[in-house]
Amino acid sequence: MAQSPDPHSQFITHPTGQTTHIIVDDFTDPWKPSETILIQSGFARHAAFWYHWVPALSRRYRVVRRDLRGHGRSSCPDPGSGYDYSLDTILGEILDTLDQLNIPKVHFLGESTAGMIAVAFAAKHPDRLLSLTTCATPTHLPMSAQKEWALGYKDWETACRTLGSKAYCSALSKMPGGIGQPDPEYTKWWLEQIGLNSGEGLAQYAKFLSTLEIRSFYEDITKSQLPVLILAPTRSRNTNFQDQQKQRDFLKGCTFEAVDGAGHEIFVDKAQQCQDAVLKFLGNIRAEGFKH
Repeated sequence: MAQSPDPHSQFITHPTGQTTHIIVDDFTDPWKPSETILIQSGFARHAAFWYHWVPALSRRYRVVRRDLRGHGRSSCPDPGSGYDYSLDTILGEILDTLDQLNIPKVHFLGESTAGMIAVAFAAKHPDRLLSLTTCATPTHLPMSAQKEWALGYKDWETACRTLGSKAYCSALSKMPGGIGQPDPEYTKWWLEQIGLNSGEGLAQYAKFLSTLEIRSFYEDITKSQLPVLILAPTRSRNTNFQDQQKQRDFLKGCTFEAVDGAGHEIFVDKAQQCQDAVLKFLGNIRAEGFKH
């Protein structure tokens, strides 16, 4: 059965010709000014995976959950179309999303590899952010990891394209330190949601990520004095705790929350701790009257 869009779904068409799917939830008091949290999921995940965060956040903040290019219900560029799948293009589409929603500034929460995009966005467009939160975010993807994710194929990109999203992620989920929820019914739902992605969409994103490196952006973020929260998994297979601590050291003055989850997806199995940390972090910014 085809899955229906969320009733709060919206679609934005960019100057690139691509469309982006977002879900907007806002249960703030309509007569009061409110701030917006932009949530961007990592590889193979999309807006629906954050369903359990909405009740915790949306009473105090407008929450915009956004699907990556080629993920969820966002469009995937046709191979050979000439689409420039580069960091500048991806950041430009995020900017255009905010512009079309008439949102001048957001609290940007980037999960896993989307946290890498969030870091780049913070460095290049600090004037559009109120804060930055990274969740289980690596600084780069080592070749050893990419080789493992290739599952015996020529490369990571080829594995995604050949197997398709569901079969590829099913194989990936059997590795330790991945899915953060032991319930087999969740795994079934997880795979159904993964199936919304196209194998081509994952392949293009994998190729984009294969050379992405964000450590050069930390100095600019520190100089901008943007408030930063790092949600650091202690057991992730994809970004070890020592790497998370190095990010803390690079981003001087940031808030750091160690999260002892089952693996990489701490936003799932340690949702309460992560949500509490985010709300406390944002509350402190409000209390201090930070104006960026």
